[in-house]
Amino acid sequence: MQAKIGYLSLGALCKFVAVSGLVLFFFYTILYSQFYHQSSAGLFGAPFELKWSTLSATASDSPMDSPINISHIRFVLVSSLRTWKSRKPYIEAWWRPNETRGNIFLDLPPPQDFLPWSSVSPPYQVNEDIAKLTIYPKLVNPVQVRMYRSILDTFRLGDNENVRWYVMADDDSLVFVDNLVEVLSKYDHNKYYYIGTNSEFVHSNYHFSFDMGYGGAGYALSFSLVQALIPVLDSCIERYSYLYVMDHLSSSCLADLGVALTIEKGFHQIDLVGDISGLLSSHKLSPLITLHHFDIINPIFPSKNWSESIQHFMEAAKIDQSRLLQQTICYHRPTNWSFSISWGYSAHIYENIIPRSVLTKPLETFGPWKKKARPPMYMFNTRWPSNDPCEAPHVFFMDSIKKMENNLVLITYNRTWPRNLKPCSSSGNHSADSITKIQVFLQATIRKEAGRIECCDVKYVGGMDVANVKLRACINGEVIA
Repeated sequence: MQAKIGYLSLGALCKFVAVSGLVLFFFYTILYSQFYHQSSAGLFGAPFELKWSTLSATASDSPMDSPINISHIRFVLVSSLRTWKSRKPYIEAWWRPNETRGNIFLDLPPPQDFLPWSSVSPPYQVNEDIAKLTIYPKLVNPVQVRMYRSILDTFRLGDNENVRWYVMADDDSLVFVDNLVEVLSKYDHNKYYYIGTNSEFVHSNYHFSFDMGYGGAGYALSFSLVQALIPVLDSCIERYSYLYVMDHLSSSCLADLGVALTIEKGFHQIDLVGDISGLLSSHKLSPLITLHHFDIINPIFPSKNWSESIQHFMEAAKIDQSRLLQQTICYHRPTNWSFSISWGYSAHIYENIIPRSVLTKPLETFGPWKKKARPPMYMFNTRWPSNDPCEAPHVFFMDSIKKMENNLVLITYNRTWPRNLKPCSSSGNHSADSITKIQVFLQATIRKEAGRIECCDVKYVGGMDVANVKLRACINGEVIA
């Protein structure tokens, strides 16, 4: 009987403790809440609240307000009185008056022979005189600092309403604005983004940085990042006064803000020399955004100078930038020929069936930025030009482009020079020497989707001097080999 009584007493005690604990907990919670609201403001000035920080977007839209368009981009273009006259045609080839926003920055006010300023050029601005800066005597390369501070000079001009991106570029950069808009649409301008590319030349990246966006290729800064950079820009210049190149300075300042380079392969620094047709004939799937260094490379079209080549190339850009330089590969099985089409630029015929995995590697028609450089030299794989008739292409370049009825676009590619090789014996001795031009037909009402290839079909009658190629959407699972 005593054991039973002890067991019941223990159970009752446990219940009492549990109920008492709950009562004390609720009592404490109510008292603490009242004390906090009544006293914390007096004790600490304001109650403590944990809030996630938000980026200021005073001059920008919300990311989902509307799709990005050309008016949301502000170009910061750098030049000088010494280079502007010769490079002016490059800028005017892509600049769209009353559409594109931004300025070309000069080191000095333009003299009388520069005036009146062309209405088809970007409006000019003169950079602030950096000789007034206290850090000036310590600067290793004041010219590059002057160019970099164009970001600050642009911001101080105001007129940042609805700006989502600042895009830096040189006076010899060619920008494909429609493609730039499409690429930037993938990113939220209210976050910190630094978008560009590094050099094609391994040694340039090694000597400067593999994490650096090259200004000649151009790079984009989200407006929120620009807002964060402006207050600390001059102090960063002082911290890195020993850096020689603007792009290295820029990447270092952004790294100190915790921002790394986002690579987009459509930007092109072109740290190459000579004939870059091999590179342009096997462009990556990324939309073409920029080209640079036209004063260094050969004109991209034979028998044309630099300015004529750019104007010719922009004829295709005006019709469809999304397909510009996009490589399409197909085969003519009766002759065992491979066709490689670089839309708006070139066409190659190989007298052999060569898989796409091989033809997407650029022919090394160009040379490295430095002549005595040792391999590895490029940031991509290449193919050596060959005199083997089964590997050497017949080369054609765009001669004309026209838009026809029913959204049909016709590009004619003409042979520039004879190949001067025997037919490829291993694939049946089907010579393509008789072909003098290739006609490429495209029927499309929308831009090509970035990152997706297109396919094609070849129509050719033996002995004729023309081959016709029709571009089309690829069939699911279609093998290009």
